[in-house]
Amino acid sequence: MEKMKLKLLYSDLKPELEMIEKELEQAVDSESLLLNDASLHLLQAGGKRIRPVFVLLAGKFGNYDINVLKKVAVPLELIHMASLVHDDVIDDSEIRRGQPTVKSQWNNSVAMYTGDFILARALEHITKIESPRVHEILSKTLIEVCRGEIIQIQDKYRLDQNLRDYFRRIKRKTALLISSSCELGALVSGTDEKTAAHLRRFGYFIGMSFQIIDDILDFTSTDEELGKPAGSDFIQGNITLPILCARKDPELYAMLKSNLNKNLSDEERFKVVEAIRNSSGIEEAKAMSERYLQKALRELSFLPKGQGVKTMRKIAFFIGKRKF
Repeated sequence: MEKMKLKLLYSDLKPELEMIEKELEQAVDSESLLLNDASLHLLQAGGKRIRPVFVLLAGKFGNYDINVLKKVAVPLELIHMASLVHDDVIDDSEIRRGQPTVKSQWNNSVAMYTGDFILARALEHITKIESPRVHEILSKTLIEVCRGEIIQIQDKYRLDQNLRDYFRRIKRKTALLISSSCELGALVSGTDEKTAAHLRRFGYFIGMSFQIIDDILDFTSTDEELGKPAGSDFIQGNITLPILCARKDPELYAMLKSNLNKNLSDEERFKVVEAIRNSSGIEEAKAMSERYLQKALRELSFLPKGQGVKTMRKIAFFIGKRKF
């Protein structure tokens, strides 16, 4: 239901998004039946496609041409998909989007090479854009995404990390790819530098807000709503903002510490989830997400008024209140 509400916000982009969906399927096609099955397994499980949406909306500020924009939108979504396949190996995740992960359906080796294959297809696709600047921005973004993944591994199970550790992680893990989606959509459409810079910053701030809400939902949603066990971040050792805000309670801190890096039963997992859900950590994390949301909206106020700004504003508000 929530996903339907989001899609309604950009329903005017439906024909373009259907075209991009077909291009995504074609992009992961190969002569290997195994690679096809593994790649389509995640693609057909669905997703919000928020990165292609931002590419298209950013294109509204210049010379909007779907045949150019899709050459950026497709690789950005493929990069996101590849990172999810690799993430599930690192986090040993069994379920994503309500379906078995690639590593669970096949094994870690198949998952790692499937992720590599999807990433390679993304790079192949972006070569259709003849712009060194576009390639430079995408390359730097990819480097930062990889750095973010390594930082996440290093920070696992580290309950005493500070807020700066968390923010530098989600910046690289999520915000920069959304920021690049906005910037690259603007650049390939020939927008002016000032507009592209505002769109880049909008993408960054909305990406930070998006990830914080994602981390909150890991505790406030049910297993069914998430399509994976609630509290998965904690189980996998990923210390997110709700935990960092809640840990100042000595009793809660001791409980978190004693349950960290353990094979929790469902009953123990629910106790951790319930403790965080009832702590001040949720509201404090929501307040931080709201701060980033307001910064994103401020960037939109500098842009020319039109359908692009209108839809981006609606999506921004939805992200701040979303429940999936």
